[in-house]
Amino acid sequence: MGFVKTRDELPRPGARLKRLECFGAHTLFVFWETRPDIIARLLPPPLQPWSLPLAAACVAHFPETNFCPGYRAGGLFLQAEFDGVPGMYCLAMPVDGDMAMAAGREVYGYPTKMAQIQFHQHGNVLFSGISRHGQRFFHVTARLNHGSVEEPARAVIEAGLAFDDDAGSSVYLFKHFLAPDGLGFDYPPRLIRQNNVLRPQTVQWASAELALLPSDGDPWHEVEIVRVVGGVYVVGNTTMLEGKVVAEVDPAAFMPYAWSKWDPEQLDRRRGRHPAGTDHPHANVG
Repeated sequence: MGFVKTRDELPRPGARLKRLECFGAHTLFVFWETRPDIIARLLPPPLQPWSLPLAAACVAHFPETNFCPGYRAGGLFLQAEFDGVPGMYCLAMPVDGDMAMAAGREVYGYPTKMAQIQFHQHGNVLFSGISRHGQRFFHVTARLNHGSVEEPARAVIEAGLAFDDDAGSSVYLFKHFLAPDGLGFDYPPRLIRQNNVLRPQTVQWASAELALLPSDGDPWHEVEIVRVVGGVYVVGNTTMLEGKVVAEVDPAAFMPYAWSKWDPEQLDRRRGRHPAGTDHPHANVG
């Protein structure tokens, strides 16, 4: 397998890339209520708030996949909807594998960053923390089979995770790349709806204690915790289905939201300018 693939190594004409499969995945989801005004401020248009003002984080260990070596990942999500279809908008996704980072960003539009992720279990207690550049911005302690998630939040969570449903659960993403000259985007940002199928072998509800710590590069603390709802720990297989472009987004309207894949020191703040062309009246599209 060299830099240039042979005809036999290439996908057949019209064939899609293979679906991404994670085997024996261990995933902890934790949910909390935040303020409706926070969700309204953080959701890029055309996404809209949906139902409860619910936020979620996950930490996962994927020991085996069909696309890269095993890796760990985290995620920060807000409940949202587009065109009447509910899903979770992904604000951030730290990972500790380079191929996982590339696949998430380049195929689907996940806002992946390389990070240090701890994920340990001692009996019925799970511990996890996520750090970048030596700064921890998230940690959680979950006690399995302890406490309960009350309605209506439990029904919303179960419907959102859609266990064993071949249609999967929806995640909303924005796929976008900056233009080579640093002014605006290569093309109008695209809103992607991508579904994941969770086929659990075990499901354990849990109580959770979590903290979102201030960090300039990873400001998870902006998603204020009003009330912790609880968590669920899932062990099983996960299939990442193909994504679908459901809308093209106005570049100028999206530009303020376009920086979740970057750290602040990488942005151009000379002469008080906004990053990468936002001072341009049309936020150029290449």
